[in-house]
Amino acid sequence: MKKILRTLLYLTTAVIIFSSCTDWLDLTPTDKLTDKVIWEDESSVDLYINGFYTYLNQYGQFGSAQASGNLSESFTNTFKYGSYAAGHKAGHPNNYVFDPNLITTATGGFYSVWSDAYNKIRRMNEFLHSMEQYGQFPEEVNTKWKAQVLFFRSFIYFQLARRHDGVILYTSIEEMEKDKARSSSEATWDLIESDLDFAIANLPESWTGQDNGRVTKYAALAFKSRAMLFAERWQSAYDAADAVVKSGKFELVDDYTQAWKGSNKETILEFKYNILGPNHTFDKDYVPLSDGYEFGGLGTPTQEMVESYEKADGTKMDWTPYYTANATRPPYEDLEPRFKATVIYPGSTWKGKVMQNSVNGTNGTFMAYREQPYSYGLTTTGYYLKKLMDESLIDVKGIPSTQSWVEIRYAEVLLNKAEAAFRLNKMSEARDAMNEVRARVNLPAKNSSGNEWFNDYRNERKVELAYEGHLFWDMRRWELAHIEYNNTRAHGFKIVGDNYEYIDVDYQDRKFSAKNYILPIPDAELANNSLIEQYDSWK
Repeated sequence: MKKILRTLLYLTTAVIIFSSCTDWLDLTPTDKLTDKVIWEDESSVDLYINGFYTYLNQYGQFGSAQASGNLSESFTNTFKYGSYAAGHKAGHPNNYVFDPNLITTATGGFYSVWSDAYNKIRRMNEFLHSMEQYGQFPEEVNTKWKAQVLFFRSFIYFQLARRHDGVILYTSIEEMEKDKARSSSEATWDLIESDLDFAIANLPESWTGQDNGRVTKYAALAFKSRAMLFAERWQSAYDAADAVVKSGKFELVDDYTQAWKGSNKETILEFKYNILGPNHTFDKDYVPLSDGYEFGGLGTPTQEMVESYEKADGTKMDWTPYYTANATRPPYEDLEPRFKATVIYPGSTWKGKVMQNSVNGTNGTFMAYREQPYSYGLTTTGYYLKKLMDESLIDVKGIPSTQSWVEIRYAEVLLNKAEAAFRLNKMSEARDAMNEVRARVNLPAKNSSGNEWFNDYRNERKVELAYEGHLFWDMRRWELAHIEYNNTRAHGFKIVGDNYEYIDVDYQDRKFSAKNYILPIPDAELANNSLIEQYDSWK
């Protein structure tokens, strides 16, 4: 009972913002709540559940849980953090990308979430237990609550599953009081799929009024299409994505620059922020120096990412003439629209200013990696991040960021369907789904097949979902990270006046160990659980 009350006190301090006609939902002060109030009043239980929605914030690109507040793209060759200082937020990714041996059973790893995930699982299991013990509501009401909670339980188990192999599966608070062995990978994905299937069967297609913005049947289907790709359950992934597509409820927005901004026909699951809280600091972390502040610029896109974009006619640009110390400005304007929506490049406009991104530049300033311990406002690659930023936010120092985090959008579902269809030898459907995404930005259809199509698909997914937290995890599940991110370096341009010098921005080789496809179970868990056994690769 004490644990239940502690959980209530935690959850009722949360604030959740929904995409509704009401601005935001504030919660009753915790000192006025009692167990009786919670379980005798439906609105109080709704507020309790609101706490679980904050997990979308915490594990999104604007939160701190996914990779200690950094973008997971920094573990790929598409994003470069500018600091080398140990212990600094922007220094952590570089330390890990150069030395995978920093992941140990003692530390768990830079992007380990073991303890946080199980704390959240406990809270959700306690909710389900206390609902059965103390709640006396109509079955329809209980079922909708349970469906929401099981969706978020699957969301958190997914975070564990894609980092580890099989994990410990707790479905009740009674189990959490005892030592328990970890389950197999198959059993772990079974639970994730089962929780999602319950959510799909029992969540409404939409919510109204102040409940608008809660997780829906289609959000659960869309998330299942993502999760089952990791599980390599191709038919389940295909069926879930296809159900969303055939529902006719969602479409690609015409303008790619609006695709990730939420509250539109492409949005499937969104977490909204509010200037009074919750809010975030994404702009403050990544804004260019041109905005007049000595912060931002923590990390910037690399030349490798820029070269992933096709030209507007669908052909690839030849970058080899620019791999020199004395090049001219590349014809960035020839690249397709998604590049211009994602990257602040030399000559582009940001907040009404033409960006230079050069040595001693007024609007965008270059700094060589390791020239200073911190890169506040500076770029080590010649580029800045544009996507996900709020260009309308002028006072970045004084006003927090409030742009929404879109956890799932329709373009991802189309790409999930494409990949699953490819694995099921439904080549025509795979092409159609991917080409629908390309058509939005007027790129010609890809009619390749086999490995050639999969390589086309990988690049399409990379650029469409750029910096939305997918690439690193995709490369892990495809088991390609140890091939493409090992013994390589990222690059950029050092710009002095009109001269573009192609440069190595790492100064040492990046490393990725295949061993790290499965993160270790932390030593603390092994010490406290007599039945848990470390993964073979970490013994």
